[in-house]
Amino acid sequence: MRLEEILYSQGFGTRRVCLGLIQQGHVRVGAEDRLAQDPDEDLETDGLVFRVQDELWAFQPLAYLMLNKPAGYECSQKPSVHPSVYTLLPPPLRQRPGGASAGVQTVGRLDQDTTGLLLLSDDGKFIHRMSSPKHHVPKVYQATVRDAMDEQQRRRLLEGVVLRDDPKPVKAVACEITGPHTLSLTLTEGKYHQVKRMLAAVGNLVTGLHRSQTGSLHLPDELSRGEWRWLTQEEVASLTARQT
Repeated sequence: MRLEEILYSQGFGTRRVCLGLIQQGHVRVGAEDRLAQDPDEDLETDGLVFRVQDELWAFQPLAYLMLNKPAGYECSQKPSVHPSVYTLLPPPLRQRPGGASAGVQTVGRLDQDTTGLLLLSDDGKFIHRMSSPKHHVPKVYQATVRDAMDEQQRRRLLEGVVLRDDPKPVKAVACEITGPHTLSLTLTEGKYHQVKRMLAAVGNLVTGLHRSQTGSLHLPDELSRGEWRWLTQEEVASLTARQT
């Protein structure tokens, strides 16, 4: 692939901007950190690493990321009150070309006050597979509630509750009371404010919510709030494996 096209595909600006970066000597390629000033230089992209100014980058044909979302961020490109989760990502990930909109997109959303595992990608098929309710991808939430949980509430969550403006009952796939005011809840749907509304339906109030797992992927302890990393090929393959 041509060097100019490589920079453009990875989100380092328009083709004109990428051409300028190369011609002005801001691009170095390979493990040897070689200066590259020919925009037409043909490079093998498999395993390619390059540097644009001070930004070290590994070529990725498609982007698959995990982010440990902090509280106080909105999962929107145009947030209404709080800052956007996209500001936690480097500019190239927000500018990658493709599809109907530029940059990576969140796979579903988390409320601004909800923390934890958030996936992002620029692969439309991956986003659809992970977020469509017909694929039944399980998501595990750790909830803190105002009133002490009891067995009756747990049983109702498993049997199904009716939410306001939604006549079809929704139920948890799994529910475990982990403390007097904490529980672990597994869902395969992604309705608006679903966990909060389900707990309200059984007479309780969510005061804290954290997503710890999506499909086979657990949020790693070493990924701090506000940090992101690339998914490995093995993680992507595991996430997209046929759900039973």
